[in-house]
Amino acid sequence: MIDVAIIGGGPAALGAALYAARSGMSVTVFEKKFVGGQASTTYEIDNYLGFGDAPSGSELAERMQQHVAKFDVKFKYNEIKEIDLSGDVKKLYTAKKEFEAKSVILAMGASPALLGVAGEAELSGRGVSYCATCDGMFFKGKTVCVVGGGNTAVEDAIYLAPIAKEVYIIHRRDSFRASPLLVERLKRFENVHFVMESRITKISGTDNVESLSVVNNAGTESEISTDALFVAVGTTPASELVIDKVECDERGFIVTDEDMKTNVEGVFAAGDIRKKSLRQVITAVSDGAIAGEEAAKYVNSIM
Repeated sequence: MIDVAIIGGGPAALGAALYAARSGMSVTVFEKKFVGGQASTTYEIDNYLGFGDAPSGSELAERMQQHVAKFDVKFKYNEIKEIDLSGDVKKLYTAKKEFEAKSVILAMGASPALLGVAGEAELSGRGVSYCATCDGMFFKGKTVCVVGGGNTAVEDAIYLAPIAKEVYIIHRRDSFRASPLLVERLKRFENVHFVMESRITKISGTDNVESLSVVNNAGTESEISTDALFVAVGTTPASELVIDKVECDERGFIVTDEDMKTNVEGVFAAGDIRKKSLRQVITAVSDGAIAGEEAAKYVNSIM
């Protein structure tokens, strides 16, 4: 019997594991791939308080895991295929085994949203990418495009500017949702071109991305020759496992109160999977800390 079972292995999960374990709980983290989540693919993180040396996402994730490991947290690299949250004892099922837990923290994160245009699926991995820090170096000295208007899109363009020959950032509105400081930083690069009030209608190429069809708000169509397209148009929560088991909003993000409690007793949610306004590493860890503490309180209350 696990006191606190955590599904996911990103910063929210690790923050939850730390606080739950320090509260004397037995904690098991279930992660299907690797610890660190989306954060581990980030080139550098310069806005995590206390880490002014701007470590890479993978370095920060490694530090987090090493810290958590000091408190006897167990890690199981198995995908949870099914979950039963209906009883006092929560049941988690992998492909081969069943686990029981007194409480569960949902920290499965979110994944990049698709653009949903012709050619995207066919050229995915052949110039269409959803992770600039993962694939940017493949296009060193080449022309690349970024689509999106939030922090992720602008950060991607900033990362790509010193690598690529030319960077086009395409956004459907006349201004960015991203932090003004990030936008000002992006404008300093002479090789960055802004394609505003425009949307992509088609991605073309034979074996790899060759061009984008773009239409602006006035209806004028144009072509941009490019070697790659980095898509940064939002996120989709990884809530399929629990979409019909806990309250979610219309986009599938889990609804919680400020204590990370869901509408199911003994079940908490933390990080990018939760409905909230800001999704950053620092807020994920904060969510996790609260969820871990509250899960421990819950377990103690039922003992």
